[in-house]
Amino acid sequence: MKLNYQSLLPLAITAAEKASEEILKVYHSGDFQSEAKGDKSPLTLADKNAHHRIASILQSSNLPILSEEGKTISYAERSNWEYFWMVDPLDGTKEFIKRNDEFTVNIALIHQGIPVLGVVAVPVTGDVYYATAGEGAFLKRAGKEIKLSRRTPLDLKRAGLRVVASRSHMNPETQDFIDSLTDAVLVSAGSSLKFMLLAEGKADVYPRYAPTMEWDTAAAHAVITEVGMQVTEYGTGNPLIYNKENLLNPYFLVK
Repeated sequence: MKLNYQSLLPLAITAAEKASEEILKVYHSGDFQSEAKGDKSPLTLADKNAHHRIASILQSSNLPILSEEGKTISYAERSNWEYFWMVDPLDGTKEFIKRNDEFTVNIALIHQGIPVLGVVAVPVTGDVYYATAGEGAFLKRAGKEIKLSRRTPLDLKRAGLRVVASRSHMNPETQDFIDSLTDAVLVSAGSSLKFMLLAEGKADVYPRYAPTMEWDTAAAHAVITEVGMQVTEYGTGNPLIYNKENLLNPYFLVK
């Protein structure tokens, strides 16, 4: 069965934008600080409300949904899925709590281990990045649709490369990678916005030598692919694959 990804794209964009609205209601609520540490914290409420909104919209596609906030689905069941939605209703929980605006909604369509459609929405700015396999990547900003340029192959020996990395959480593997470069410049962002810095040409390489889950990367992976970049496993160079039995990603490099 071959789905028409372009026909599913508006559904995914709508779901991401409606989820963004739900998140902002909580984010801008006066009770945010006082409830931030409670069982019914705005964080939990935002995750839950965004998940329900996305699920209610995507269900019309009649495709299964695997969401960080959804019920646990056994590998025995999901391993038989040819297509499914992989969703992170609110990516960047630390950023949400810090109120630094750097959190996203991630919706991807996975086909046999590969992200073939991706939508990354930024609730605070209203930006929406999206792509479908073979059709290029786009950014909807301030009512305009901007096609993202294809990137040329990266030469890691080039001086002054802009590296996406955390200044405060630098592990040895990441530091070793940066040390192998010449005059590297560090840039940082929260959530899947790290990928979008590369997609927009605002950064050159992203070594992620720390744990992530599949729903953290799937939507952004689809966008990155359509600007000619790759997401490869650290050590092997193989492309990241999705819907593994263990949904934890290996360490990876984006360039």
